[in-house]
Amino acid sequence: MPDAFDVDEVVAQLTLEEKASLTMGSGFWYTAAVERLGVGRILVSDGPHGLRAQPDGHSDSGDHVGLGGSVPATCFPTASGLASSWDPEAFRTVGQAIAREARAGGVSLALGPGVNIKRSPLCGRNFEYLSEDPYLAGALATATVQGTQSLGIGTSLKHYAANNQEDDRLRVSAEVDERTLREIYLPAFEAVVKDAQPWTVMCAYNKINGTYASEHHWLLTEVLRDEWGFEGLVVSDWGAVHDRVAALAAGLDLEMPPALGYSEVAVVDAVRDGALDEGVLDEAVRRVLRLVRQAQPALEEGGAFDVDEHHALARRIAHQAAVLLKNDGGVLPLRPAAGARVAVIGEFARTPRFQGAGSSQVNPTRVDIGLDELTAALGAQVSVEFAPGFRLDSADDDPALLDEAIRTATGADHVVVFLGLPVQAESEGFDRTTMDLPANQITLLQRVSAVHDSVIVVLVGGSTVQMSTWDHRAAAILNCWLSGQASGGAVADLLTGAANPSGKLAETIPIRLEDNSSYLNFPGDPGVVRYGEGVFVGYRGYDKSVVDVSYPFGYGLSYTTFTIGGVTATVSGSVAGGDLSVAVSATVTNIGAVAGAEVVQVYVGDLESEVARLPREVHGEDRLCPLGDERA
Repeated sequence: MPDAFDVDEVVAQLTLEEKASLTMGSGFWYTAAVERLGVGRILVSDGPHGLRAQPDGHSDSGDHVGLGGSVPATCFPTASGLASSWDPEAFRTVGQAIAREARAGGVSLALGPGVNIKRSPLCGRNFEYLSEDPYLAGALATATVQGTQSLGIGTSLKHYAANNQEDDRLRVSAEVDERTLREIYLPAFEAVVKDAQPWTVMCAYNKINGTYASEHHWLLTEVLRDEWGFEGLVVSDWGAVHDRVAALAAGLDLEMPPALGYSEVAVVDAVRDGALDEGVLDEAVRRVLRLVRQAQPALEEGGAFDVDEHHALARRIAHQAAVLLKNDGGVLPLRPAAGARVAVIGEFARTPRFQGAGSSQVNPTRVDIGLDELTAALGAQVSVEFAPGFRLDSADDDPALLDEAIRTATGADHVVVFLGLPVQAESEGFDRTTMDLPANQITLLQRVSAVHDSVIVVLVGGSTVQMSTWDHRAAAILNCWLSGQASGGAVADLLTGAANPSGKLAETIPIRLEDNSSYLNFPGDPGVVRYGEGVFVGYRGYDKSVVDVSYPFGYGLSYTTFTIGGVTATVSGSVAGGDLSVAVSATVTNIGAVAGAEVVQVYVGDLESEVARLPREVHGEDRLCPLGDERA
């Protein structure tokens, strides 16, 4: 990469055709170059949970939702899991790790994080998103962006905006009022833009109130740039551009992948016939050039990363993704005596599912197997017996596998059953039609719980599942989500108490799908989805309707006990002055004997509003990690 160039000087020397070419990529994963003026190309990669880079020869034949040719990279827990940590520092650390791998691989821009709100539990891409709450999503995504960009690698905040389903995502119009947009679906984007200035923002596929996101001037220019002060580049989602000239006029700077032979011709013709002001094109070109220039230092310096060290980091991070939902009688952590027999049941123990499918899918550097890791952790004096219990490619009962599982569980000192969503149940590109686990897994749990009264369930999957039909059959439930390539080792650590599950739910687990506020309007009618629930999304809807849930937003148990006392709230400023703030403090004490973390959550509500308001909404949090001490 040549020395840094002067953006304005380059723009002044570009031909109209070169300007048009710079506002679109040169291949599937590369920006365009103008070699005669010293402007090189840069490589971008999917990357919310680990890089999925397809460099060089794979750039023109890349597949946005597959693994073809992607280089090995560390696969970290998906956003749905790590969000349960409520820990910005964990996200910052992962962001830095991804940046180190990007520098080592010559990648300049990691496409993520995704901050779309979990409007429905059925969204097929929920594993890639953070929360049903915009404050939490914004705080965690901000840390990711800050971590990645601190090492000179750019990010792409996505998918802007109101991309809350996969069904008909390329053309559906999200019909949503402005209040709901500004209170629910835009605040996470706003927080990241104002606090972290991501190098790029990625527009969504869908329409918002009848206008494609890629052509939405109000979103891309009036709100994003004029109101929030975004300084970077707007890039399309891959294939989201329908009219390149209209998209440029709206504020979309870079089309990916390029519609070569079409888009650049349309732009040139529009400028020449006066339909597009060349000044608009010039400004988009400047943003592309600034992005390329911004990427140069890290490209020139390069870097390396320690594969084993990053795998160990993925294991530690996976600890924080786990949420202990149930632990009757303190059956966890496992403390089997010498000579004890532990039955491990469920195909996921042997065939781990640790990441989502689609554009975020990573080619991992290695994968830990839960069964092997738990066997090693329990030691040679404990007998571990395995039975698969069910098939992953079918929801039908397999009598032979069921009988084997019952024999294995009968008489065992401890029974651990691995349940979850198979890969075909959730992915980018389609939404789920049910919250249920596959029927064969429910049958397995019923049969096993009939012969053992303290069944421990390890739950894997990127989305919430209906648990009200089966959780009474389990003495303990450890929800591990999709916790990355080191998930097997992390699960073993959590089950045996080497690590303490301290996560809190970043989304509600309802008793049934019908209780969710979006139920009547998801996924909508052909070509249109009406956000009829307004601002009452997630826990806001359950609270407003006074609906019981299986496990509430912010919930999670621990192997230790915390007390929270001395709570004070100090008000300063005023609404009239625009500087109203409330400082909340408390003393958190770990009164148990086990190290752990506690998330202190602060909620606010308006009891006298003249408009329909939320009973409460989270507006502050702090993750504390005390052991036998106090911390204010």
